[in-house]
Amino acid sequence: MLAAGAAQAADQVIRIGATPGPHAQILESLKPVLAKKGIDLRIQEFSDYVVPNQALDAGELDANSFQHQPYLDNQVKDRGYKLVSVAQTVNFPMGIYSKKHKSFDEVPNGGTVAIQNDPTNGGRTLLLLQDKGVIKLKEGVGFKPTVLDIVENPRKLKFIEIDAAQAPRTLDDVDAAAINTNYAEPAGLSPQKDAILLEQPKGPYVNVIAVRVADKDKPWVKELVDAYRSPEVKAFVEQKFKGAVLTSW
Repeated sequence: MLAAGAAQAADQVIRIGATPGPHAQILESLKPVLAKKGIDLRIQEFSDYVVPNQALDAGELDANSFQHQPYLDNQVKDRGYKLVSVAQTVNFPMGIYSKKHKSFDEVPNGGTVAIQNDPTNGGRTLLLLQDKGVIKLKEGVGFKPTVLDIVENPRKLKFIEIDAAQAPRTLDDVDAAAINTNYAEPAGLSPQKDAILLEQPKGPYVNVIAVRVADKDKPWVKELVDAYRSPEVKAFVEQKFKGAVLTSW
């Protein structure tokens, strides 16, 4: 009976989606924590920001861990997903990188800057550039400004909008590119060492675990959140990423 009970417990599976790099690596560190509770965490990696929410809403996943709250809110609004965040996880400060220039001051007038083509991450980059005095945006643009909201661009920078996952590949072709940390790290870029502009760890851009609304109060959700926020996972994040990824708990 005891053996049968243990086998049944071990059969509990949580299917979770993540982007490659830090998000997936952090989830790997959850596996032994959840295994002690008889839960098998199965991680599926996605190379973009669109499919993980599609898969979760369709029931192909039980949860995902790859996005911040403004991105989730935008997806829910635009696509009608019945998804909700159940916990904040980690923060990845946004960085702007260059292979051609050692500082953003060296980017010439009329220089090219690659930014993400989705509203929340592209907007986040524009807010970073405004915070650093590079551009000025319209008043009241919130967290999703676009290049159309730029009212002052004294250096006449040219903004090229691309898929976030492709940003590291543009570095040979542009003066600078905004790259989310979960794509910068696998490309061998360190936000602390290599970014020529780096976002301060502030605002709403802490990442979240998302589930379907119908599942948010289920016991396995609490187990997943507790495991993510365990001392073992916190120690892993601090030792592995050395300040490039910040825990929210």
